[in-house]
Amino acid sequence: MALNEKLVTKLNKKYAPDARIDDSYNGKDLTFLTNELGEPVTLFIGKRKEDGAITGERYTRKIVRKPGSQEILKSHWDLKGKVTKST
Repeated sequence: MALNEKLVTKLNKKYAPDARIDDSYNGKDLTFLTNELGEPVTLFIGKRKEDGAITGERYTRKIVRKPGSQEILKSHWDLKGKVTKST
C-alpha cells in the first residue's frame, strides 16, 4: 500500500535529529524516527495503544543522495509489514 501524497509531503520535512516524533494524520496515529539529519526514516502508522506503541503498519525510507553531498536525489517508502504488540 502506497502512502498518501500529503503524508509523504509531511514526512519530507526536517525534524529534530535522531528523534522519535509522535503525531497523527487523517485520523491515524503516527510515530516516526529520524536520522542524524532530521529526516524521517522509519514510520509506524495505525492505532496508538495506551503504552504508546502503534498497532498497524511499518514503513522504512530509502534515501539516495548526490555523491559527496547531503542533497537527496530520490527517496521512497517501502511497506515492511504489520506491527502488533501483545498486551
